[in-house]
Amino acid sequence: MEFITVAKPYANAIFEIAEQNKSHSDWRDVLDAGAHLANDEDLQGFIASPSVTSGNKAVAVRALFKSILARELSAEELAFINLVLSNARLGALPTILSLFDKSTDLIGNAKVFQVTSAYKLSAKAKKKIVSDLSDKYKTSVSIDTEVDGNLVGGLIIKDGDKVIDLSIQARVDGLNLCLSIN
Repeated sequence: MEFITVAKPYANAIFEIAEQNKSHSDWRDVLDAGAHLANDEDLQGFIASPSVTSGNKAVAVRALFKSILARELSAEELAFINLVLSNARLGALPTILSLFDKSTDLIGNAKVFQVTSAYKLSAKAKKKIVSDLSDKYKTSVSIDTEVDGNLVGGLIIKDGDKVIDLSIQARVDGLNLCLSIN
């Protein structure tokens, strides 16, 4: 199903709210959590289950958001989650996130980096990466994260065609290359 048509009004409304109260980061966190939840097969099965009431689905999803974000949802965020659930639009959350990010990037000239790590990054680690990249590039920064177990450890940070490879695998490959030359 094509979610862009469905997602656009949601993304625009959230962006307007975020602009009014300068809560872009909080909204991005909510949308990022929602995108991960929308892609979870177990949650998709739970939401699709006819044996679970819509009230129980809403309670469970709100609890998941609270757990992922490690904070209470604001009244606006809670209203948004309830609206998405009542309209059966949970699957549109990844597209809403993408559209929200594009709007934020256009306004703030922000850079979006793709960060791949060997394990799931904590909120503290994400904030440190964003802070370091913001300092380096002198602009606002947001990151999209993914996990690649093949890295063993470290990070790979991509900005378009630029790559900063801080992974253990890259270090091992570099050492192997040095040893093979000698």
